[in-house]
Amino acid sequence: MKRACLSFFLVAALAFVAAAADISGKWAGDFTPENGGSSPVVLNLKQSGTTVTGTGGPEDQQWPIQSGKIEGNKLTMEVKSPEDGTLYKCQLVLDGDKLKGEVTATGSDGQTGKAKLDLTRAK
Repeated sequence: MKRACLSFFLVAALAFVAAAADISGKWAGDFTPENGGSSPVVLNLKQSGTTVTGTGGPEDQQWPIQSGKIEGNKLTMEVKSPEDGTLYKCQLVLDGDKLKGEVTATGSDGQTGKAKLDLTRAK
C-alpha cells in the first residue's frame, strides 16, 4: 500500500512538472515607475528547466538577463544597464499569457526605486 501511494505521488509530481508552462519567447509591455510615466519594455526569454536566460530592456537596448529562475509561476531575474550601471531586480508572476510584478531598481549611487512591470506574450 505504501509503495502504491508513493508511486502515485511520484507520477503526479512528474506530471505537474511536465505540465508547467514554458515562458520562452518574446514578451512586451510597460515599465511604470512609482512616480508615474510608463515606457515600453521587451523581454526575450529562454527557459531551460528552472533556469531563465535571454535579454530585457527597451526594445532598442536589450541587456542580458542575470540570475533568471522560475519556480512554479514565479519568475525572478536581474538585468543591469551597461550605460549607467542600474541593476533591475524583477519579481514577476506568470498568469496565462501575462507576466506581472514589481521591479526594484538600484542605481550605481545606491539610490533605489520601485516600478511595476506588466507584460503580455507576443504572438
